[in-house]
Amino acid sequence: MHQFQPYPIDLLEINPFTKISNEWMLIAAGNQEKVNAMTASWGGLGVLWGKNVAFIFIRDSRYTKEIIDAQEFFSISFMGKEYREALNYCGSHSGRDTDKVVNAGLTWNYKLSIPFIDEGSFILLCHKLSATKLTKDSFQSPEIAKWYTDGDMHTMYIAEI
Repeated sequence: MHQFQPYPIDLLEINPFTKISNEWMLIAAGNQEKVNAMTASWGGLGVLWGKNVAFIFIRDSRYTKEIIDAQEFFSISFMGKEYREALNYCGSHSGRDTDKVVNAGLTWNYKLSIPFIDEGSFILLCHKLSATKLTKDSFQSPEIAKWYTDGDMHTMYIAEI
């Protein structure tokens, strides 16, 4: 069970490029009645609008998207290497019909009613500030289109940490 501790942002020593693209993250949203998480490897951390923020990308087809769209908050859980199989499971199964987090051997927990994965080694609780749907006509480089040949576009969410 997590014991959340405030952590001064200026002491944070993580490499977001490695953390997100190589180690992956679980994005979770919902409430006690309806909750889901998904594995993600696209996103980032930074400063925007005078706030420390996380930004994530979720495709239209993902079940987690409808849950995040209905919520004000979500969490990002980073896991240790020993959870790679669970991350693979959560990234390759839908939560529409089953609790894939439990099936992956992970545990749901809540802080301030925000769901997160209890086994996470580093967890961000996020307040949604913006949701922007990406469109093909917004791409400034033609090579980006290769990621959307099936038309399943992303929405970019920006959230205060």
